[in-house]
Amino acid sequence: MSPEFSWRPMRVADLAAVAPLGNAIHQDHPEDPAVFAERFALCPEGCFALDGAAGLAGYVISHPWVPGAPPALNTLLGALPAAARNWYIHDLALHAAARGSGAGAEIVARLSQLAAARGMASMSLIAVGRSPGFWARQGFHPATLAGSKLASYGAMAAFMTRGLVRK
Repeated sequence: MSPEFSWRPMRVADLAAVAPLGNAIHQDHPEDPAVFAERFALCPEGCFALDGAAGLAGYVISHPWVPGAPPALNTLLGALPAAARNWYIHDLALHAAARGSGAGAEIVARLSQLAAARGMASMSLIAVGRSPGFWARQGFHPATLAGSKLASYGAMAAFMTRGLVRK
């Protein structure tokens, strides 16, 4: 990763900048600040901020979840499922200046280690826009999703999964 960017655990103070950055990057998939705040509160160890010279250059929000049942966009979870076997990447957003720096691949590797250490069997996400190629390079593969769970993410969204070697 480029030395001008560095990942660190997200802090409560970061949340004020997370929603605006995410909504600017994912303009077709806006989410309320409460969604980011709740996910951080439920699983702070799965949330990281990317620092850059100009401030927050990106973030990732992730948490344990049920395989094959991603939450709808812009919805509150209430709680994490007790029987979670999957690590769900809710959102990875990088400012244009951070794209191509290796920051995305670095945080996905870090999340993979975290999920494996927590005993998860897999990771999953909903890829939107032009991101499926990035996710494929990180070892994720398109998977079938029952019902209309992708509806809130738009017609071009793809459910993707990746197996993990548990530690």
